[in-house]
Amino acid sequence: MLNDQLKSQLQQLLQLMEGDVVLKASLGSDDKSKELKALLDEVSAASAHITIEEADLKRTPSFSVDKPDASSGITFAGLPMGHEFNSLVLALLQVSGRAPKEEQAVIDQIKAIDRPLHFETYISLTCQKCPDVVQALNLMSLLNPNISHSMIDGAIFREESENIMAVPAIFLDGEEFGNGRMTIQDILSSLGSQADPAEFDNKDPYEVLIIGGGPASGSAAVYTARKGLRTGIVADRIGGQVNDTATIENFVTVKETDGPKFSSALEDHINQYDVDVMTGVRASEIEKTDDGIIITLDNGATLTSKTVIISTGARWRKLEVPGEAALINKGVAFCPHCDGPLFENKNVAVVGGGNSGVEAAIDLAGIVEHVTLLERNANLKADNVLQERLNSLPNVTVIKNAQTTEVLGDNAVTGLKYQDKAQGTEHTLELEGIFVQIGLLPNTEWLNNYVELNDAKEIKIDRTNATSIPGVFAAGDVTDDRNKQIIISMGAGANAALNAFDYIIRH
Repeated sequence: MLNDQLKSQLQQLLQLMEGDVVLKASLGSDDKSKELKALLDEVSAASAHITIEEADLKRTPSFSVDKPDASSGITFAGLPMGHEFNSLVLALLQVSGRAPKEEQAVIDQIKAIDRPLHFETYISLTCQKCPDVVQALNLMSLLNPNISHSMIDGAIFREESENIMAVPAIFLDGEEFGNGRMTIQDILSSLGSQADPAEFDNKDPYEVLIIGGGPASGSAAVYTARKGLRTGIVADRIGGQVNDTATIENFVTVKETDGPKFSSALEDHINQYDVDVMTGVRASEIEKTDDGIIITLDNGATLTSKTVIISTGARWRKLEVPGEAALINKGVAFCPHCDGPLFENKNVAVVGGGNSGVEAAIDLAGIVEHVTLLERNANLKADNVLQERLNSLPNVTVIKNAQTTEVLGDNAVTGLKYQDKAQGTEHTLELEGIFVQIGLLPNTEWLNNYVELNDAKEIKIDRTNATSIPGVFAAGDVTDDRNKQIIISMGAGANAALNAFDYIIRH
């Protein structure tokens, strides 16, 4: 199951184990059970701390990761390979006694939950968002005996996951709880638990407070910290939307990486400096007073700073047509890498002819029966190299001048309607999935137009990355910079940081 390089890496990681772990496996005579048995044998061979026992669990094949004398509440149903292999390794380390890298305040929130909660998360092994959810719920299970969690590979347990059209799909006690990437703080908030606002009461004013956690934010933080400025970051998660990016091939000097790796490297770089990183919270209001710029958080706490850099990024833009909202996660999807495997041998559409849309169509063509790409303009906007690759695929049809007008279906997508803008005629496509790739929507709602926005609700900035409010700067996809690229956002973050430094000196 594991190649020599992965075995070597696993042995090195498992040297960090601090105690014994028992893998209790429920196995049958089927091929997947045999594969799981082979995987567990190889994992067990990598550390003397790991043993395997037979067990009768709810699903076969599956296994739990327990201490010798106590259940952890953590179960993997299926083979945790691909992106989920890291979830397995992390579970082994944490169950063995390795302390989690989580703030004490969050740990206290988890331990304070006093009611039984059983979570189940349906995943696909190609999903880059799924490990975040699996690892968050595994940690919650380990820290609180009232909580348990099962990761379920939808590709193996197809009868259970037949109606699940987007992953990760999270269920709590058999009822839908959430879908898509969720951090521990997202999960706690959905359970009605929030970080104590009192934890922010004694924080001294910042010289630079950065709102957002993406590439622009990280770049700004490194630059301001290196200038010796008291710097803080308020973010839902470090990496932002980059966490959802599958392959990055255009970040100069790095030939190829992926979103999670990039985000992890960004976080490591930030942590090299004295930056107060506050994750799992979001800004909800901004106001400039005689005492400084006041940022109110979603838990009611307030922070004060001399300057602020807004880098809250953007999210996927929706079609905003009839039927779409009701069928999101029921055939309407936004992440081909995460949800593509759920549409194996089915007919799907990709709406959008830019780089993201064409890349999505190329990726999906290797999984689904047929892809129809719809572009509302007369020509695709994607790079030529991508268009050439797309045109070489036999199971892809490209329709231009196609304006999507309606998503069809009751409990699941059955098709879409589009208008031929050149001919003025209406057409219907029968299909089972729609991947929306039509650009980004800036995360500026929380600003309530406090700074000047353009018609697209992007923050208007000048050449110094300054906004319409003195002392408030902005960088990245949240601004009116035309080109939305990681490398451009990082440059913009650095520019905003240097000009915030200049502003502080002059004022």
